[in-house]
Amino acid sequence: MLIADSQVHIWGADTPERPWPKRQGPHRPNPLSADELLTAMNEGGVDRVVLVPPGWEGERNDLALAAAAAHPDRFAIMGRLDPEKPGAIEALADWRKQPGMLGIRLTFHTEWLLPLLTNGKLNRFWPAAERAGVPVMVLVPHKLLHVLEPTIARHPGLRFAMDHLSIPTKTRGTEAFAGLDHLLALAKYPNLAVKASAMPGYSVEAYPYRDLHPHLRRVYDAFGPRRIFWGTDYSRLPCSYRQAITLFTEELPWLSSDDKEWIMGRGLCEWLGWPLPAKKH
Repeated sequence: MLIADSQVHIWGADTPERPWPKRQGPHRPNPLSADELLTAMNEGGVDRVVLVPPGWEGERNDLALAAAAAHPDRFAIMGRLDPEKPGAIEALADWRKQPGMLGIRLTFHTEWLLPLLTNGKLNRFWPAAERAGVPVMVLVPHKLLHVLEPTIARHPGLRFAMDHLSIPTKTRGTEAFAGLDHLLALAKYPNLAVKASAMPGYSVEAYPYRDLHPHLRRVYDAFGPRRIFWGTDYSRLPCSYRQAITLFTEELPWLSSDDKEWIMGRGLCEWLGWPLPAKKH
């Protein structure tokens, strides 16, 4: 079974040569390099990772592009793009021609990003991404999903993947899933998938995080296995890589073997257009 993680950040140090915008801090003090991540992947049994450049580095994709160029069988990228930057819309036509680049990730979970969702400045971005066949990962909290819904409806040819089940930042337990109904209501749109990423971090229990299981079952019933993508957000994972995997492969008894194949990697790769590896004989 292919194991493909739908989200991991790698980043470098904040230096004068490569400064960060002063708006948010990283998940941990020390940078996470591609080499460290590869070691963790090999130890945990992870075949592939979709690299998602972190917001605290600004709109940079350089480290992810370098990692994907060095290890094209292990890494691909959902890159960052400032849609307000001159030339950004035009760049979409050739976006996927960058080696390893699959699509774009946009986040709307902080005060300085929220206006983009409502001020009309993305009105040119969505149809351009749809025409170019560029899938989009989005981070939108439950309470704002109604703002994004018309966009999902208007662009049926644009594939969306919702980060972290739309769980609001820095919430856990019951609070984290209080607005889940808002996400489940959008399952009717076939161009929307969800990332069951960073799930252990939203639990208030120890492994196997049984408080998560009923919520994951509701997501499964709504979206089905082909539109749920396992992931970790590894740099803020409160458990081992292996436990993040076995939470889904061993602890959710309603998942069939076929379900696990889709959720753990095949569905993600097909949704984003990352060719599946050749089967070994």
